Amino acid sequence: MAEQNDGFRIETDALGSMQVPNDRLWGCQTQRSLQNFEINQPRDRMPPTVIKAFGILKGAAAVVNVRHEALDAKLGDAIQQAAAEVASLKLIDHFPLVIWQTGSGTQTNMNTNEVIANRANQLLGSPLGTKSPVHPNDHVNKSGSSNDGTATAMHIAAVLDIEDLLLPGLRRLTEVMWQRSKDFEDIIKVGRTHLQDAVPLSLGQEFSGFATQLNYGEKRILQSLEGLSELAMGGTATGSGLNTYAGFAEDFCAEVSKMTGKRFTTAANKMEAISANDALVFASGALNTLACSLFKIAQDIRFEGSGPRSGLGELILPENEPGSSFMPGKVNPTQCESMTMICAKVIGNHTAITLGGLSGQFQLNAFKPLIISDFLHSVRLLSDGMDSFRKNLLIGLQADRERIKQLLDQSLMLVTCLQPHIGYDMASKVAHHAHKEKLSLKEAAVELKALSADDFDRYVRPELMIHPAAKPGGQ
Repeated sequence: MAEQNDGFRIETDALGSMQVPNDRLWGCQTQRSLQNFEINQPRDRMPPTVIKAFGILKGAAAVVNVRHEALDAKLGDAIQQAAAEVASLKLIDHFPLVIWQTGSGTQTNMNTNEVIANRANQLLGSPLGTKSPVHPNDHVNKSGSSNDGTATAMHIAAVLDIEDLLLPGLRRLTEVMWQRSKDFEDIIKVGRTHLQDAVPLSLGQEFSGFATQLNYGEKRILQSLEGLSELAMGGTATGSGLNTYAGFAEDFCAEVSKMTGKRFTTAANKMEAISANDALVFASGALNTLACSLFKIAQDIRFEGSGPRSGLGELILPENEPGSSFMPGKVNPTQCESMTMICAKVIGNHTAITLGGLSGQFQLNAFKPLIISDFLHSVRLLSDGMDSFRKNLLIGLQADRERIKQLLDQSLMLVTCLQPHIGYDMASKVAHHAHKEKLSLKEAAVELKALSADDFDRYVRPELMIHPAAKPGGQ
C-alpha cells in the first residue's frame, strides 16, 4: 500500500520514490517528469486530442488483450472503463505534462498508464498508488510500447481533428465562397497582374478562383488521410512486434475504428511507422498549402477592400469593430489580418514539423511531441480561422458596383480587345497615348486614326472580354 503523508502519497518507479498529491491520479513517473521539465507550464501541455487518442488506444488494447486471453477479463474491464474516462477528457486535469519531454512521448504514455491504472484500481476498490491489481506497465501498457503507442496516438489524434474540425470548417467556407462567386457573376471588373491593370474578368470569376483553391485544398487533405489512417500499434519498441502476438495489430485497428467511427488499418511496415513520421509531414504539407491559399485569398480581399476613399475600394468589408484608438471613424480589415497571421503561424509550424520529421535516427523519430503538438495547433488555428473568416467577413461582404465600374471604364487594358482588329503595335500606341495625354482610350484611338468611334464602341465591350471568343479574331 502506498504511504500517505500530509496530502501526499509515496509512489515508486525504477529510479526510486516520489511524493504525489493524493488528489491526483498520476503516479511516480508523471510526477518526476513534471518536476524535470518545468518548461512553459501549463501553456505547452500535451494537446487534449492526444490524450483522447491515448485513452482510445489503451481501451482498444485492453479489449483485444482480453479477447485473446492475454489479460484477465476483470482487470481488462476496469482498464476499459478508466480508459473511456480518459478518452472523454473527463480526467484531463490529471494530464499535466508539457510537450517538452522525451522525444518518444514516453512520459505522456506513462502518464496515461498511471492514470488509467490508478483509476481502474479505484473502481476495483484498491487505494491509489498500490499498482495492484492493475499495474500501469504490466496491464495497461500490455502489448504496447511508448514508441508504437505514441506514434499510434499521434495518427488517431490527427485523423480525429482533421475529420471532425478541419474538413467541416473548410467545406463551410468553400460553400459560401462558391455562393459569393454566383452572387458576383454579373459584375465585370479590372483584372490585375503584377499589381498593374490587366484585362477584365467578372468578380464572380475571381471568387471562383478562390473557391477552387479551397476545393483543391480539401483534396490534398483527404489524400493525406490515407497515410494517417495507418497505425503503428503492434510494432512495440522498434517495429519488430516483440511481446505481442499474431492478430493483435489487426484486431486493435478494427477496435479503434469501431470506437471512433473512423477507418484505421495496421501499418504495412511498422519499422517505418515508428522510425519516421512522414505521414504527418505530408499532411502538414497539405495544411501548409491550404494556409498559402487562405493567405492569398485574405490578402486579395483586403487589398480590394482598401480605402474607403483612397484605395481600390471595390469590396465593402463588414464593419465589425472600430479600427483605431486614435483616428475616429477608421475601420480595419481585421478578419483578413487575423487570417494572414494564422497562415503565417501554420507555415512556421510546418517548418518545425519538417525539421522534426527529418530528425529521426535509426529505429525511432524522437521529435514526436513537437510534431503532433504543432500539427494539431495548425489544424485548430485553420479550423477556427476559417469559421471566423466565413461568419465575420465573407457572408457580409459586398461589392461596390459604382466604384468597380469607375475603375473599369478608365482602364487602359481594355485596349487588348482591339489587338485582333488594329494589331499589337497600334493598340500599344493607343494605350500609351491615352496615358500620356490623359485621354480616354476612345479619344486616343480616334486621335491616332486607329479606328472610328463607332468601331471602337463595337469592339470594346467588357462583357465580351471575360470569356473566349466564339471564333478566331472576333468576340
